[in-house]
Amino acid sequence: MDLKALFNDDDAVSPVIGVILMVAITVILAAVIASFVLGLGDQAQQNAPQASFDWEYSSGQLTISHESGTTIDASSLSFTGTGAPSGTWETESGTGDTQVSAGDTVSFSAPSNYDINLVYQEPGSDQSSILDSDTGPNA
Repeated sequence: MDLKALFNDDDAVSPVIGVILMVAITVILAAVIASFVLGLGDQAQQNAPQASFDWEYSSGQLTISHESGTTIDASSLSFTGTGAPSGTWETESGTGDTQVSAGDTVSFSAPSNYDINLVYQEPGSDQSSILDSDTGPNA
């Protein structure tokens, strides 16, 4: 056996690398197909709306204003936290508007130590996102 020839013989390197690459491509392709078949691709598409809100507290009254961004279904916006009302933006505003767009406001009584989150609930889904939050002056 010629030891020098053994070190110089690299005939098996290309087939081994080729097989490893083919297996890796097959695994990646299977993962992509499985994500679409199982519906995981659709879930990644759902995003909370982009909107900016202004919070103003004065004499026991909290006013939240939609400053800019996406128009949102009013029944999809609710409040959680200390001092939060139990209804949605639609029920708390009392205007009957079903859409919240720039310039719309909602006001309600709140203690000075409030800690409230404005929550968006994706229609027809159990997914929710906190769009904005604020704490009172004595929180």
